Amino acid sequence: MSEDIKKIREKIDSLDDDILDLFNQRAQQAVLIAQEKQKSKKLDNFYNPEREAQVIRRIQELNKGPLSNESILKLYREVMSACLSLEAPLKVSYLGPEGTYTQLAAKNHFGSSILSMPNSSVEEVFASVEKRDSHYGVVPVENSTQGIVASTLDMFMKSSLKISGEIEILINHNILSNLDSIDSIKKIYAHPQSFSQCKNWLEKNLPNCEKINSLSNAEAALIASKEKNSAAIASSVAADIYKLNILSRNIEDNHNNSTRFLVIGDRDTEPSGNDKTSIIVSTKNDSGALYGLLEPLSKHYVSMTRIESRPSKHNNWEYIFYLDLNGHIKDSSLKKASDEIKKEASLYRFLGSYPAASNK
Repeated sequence: MSEDIKKIREKIDSLDDDILDLFNQRAQQAVLIAQEKQKSKKLDNFYNPEREAQVIRRIQELNKGPLSNESILKLYREVMSACLSLEAPLKVSYLGPEGTYTQLAAKNHFGSSILSMPNSSVEEVFASVEKRDSHYGVVPVENSTQGIVASTLDMFMKSSLKISGEIEILINHNILSNLDSIDSIKKIYAHPQSFSQCKNWLEKNLPNCEKINSLSNAEAALIASKEKNSAAIASSVAADIYKLNILSRNIEDNHNNSTRFLVIGDRDTEPSGNDKTSIIVSTKNDSGALYGLLEPLSKHYVSMTRIESRPSKHNNWEYIFYLDLNGHIKDSSLKKASDEIKKEASLYRFLGSYPAASNK
C-alpha cells in the first residue's frame, strides 16, 4: 500500500469518528425534543412531514457535491428515521404483502427505522390509520403508464383522513429466481400489469416461458422462492425478503415508468414551502358547469397539476373530480380560489395540503 493511500484512509477514519459523534449529538437532540413534547402532551405529533421536507430541502440546497442530491436525500432519510425512532416507534401501514412497490415507497419516504405493517387492500390501510393502529398509511394513487388507482380515489369519498405527503418512485422490474441463470427458467410469475410493462424484454429473452398471473409481484416472488425452474418479476425489496437472486435488472420497456403514492394521516400538515393541495369537487351536469367551477383557479393564478374524474355513486351521469393544485391551503391565492370553488360546487371536500415529492 502506498503512503498516499494510507494517509487518505487515516483521514477517512478521522472523518468517520467526527461523523459518528455528530450523528449521536443529533440523536440526543431528538431525545430532548421527545421529552419536551411529553411535557406538553404532544407526543402523538412526533412526526412532522413539513419539518422533514424543510430539512431535506435545506440540506440539498447546501450540498456542493460530489455526492448527488439523490444520495443526500437517501442518507438523510435514514438519519432522520433513526433519530425519530428514539422519540417513538413510527407505525406505517401499506398495501401489501411484503415486497410490494408500496413497501419500497414507504421505506423511501420514512426510512428503515419504522414499524411497517402490510395490509391486503387499500381499504384496510385506511381503516388501520382511522383506528389508530398505525400513524400513517401509504397507498398507490397513479401510475404513469397505467393511469389512476380508482380504489384509492374512491376511499377519499368514504374517509375523513387527510393526505400528509406524496411519494414518487421509478418502477424498476427485475427477474428474480433461485436459479443462477435465466436459461433454466420454465415458468415466470407476475402481476398482469408487470407482464404488459415488460412485454418486449420477455419476448426477446424468455419467449418460450410459461407466464402465470399473480395477485401481486410480491406473491409472485414468494411462489418463485418455493418452486424449481421458476422466476418472478418483482422489486429488489422482494429479492431481499424472499432470498432470491436478481438475474436481470430494469427489464421494463419504459424506463420512465413511475408510480405516485400518497401518505395518509389524521391531521393537517403545515406549510413546508413547496406544497400541493388536493380537493374533491362535484358540479351539476350542466353545460359549462365545470368551466365555471374551475375559473377561480385562473383568476387567482393557481396552477392545477392534475384532474381526474370518477362516476358519482349517488346520481347517474354525475361525476366527482379530484384536483391537485400547486400550493398550500394557507397560501392566500389558493385559499381565495378554494373558497370560491366551494361556493359553486355541489360537493367540496378538502383532502389535504402536503409537501410535494422530493426525489432529487
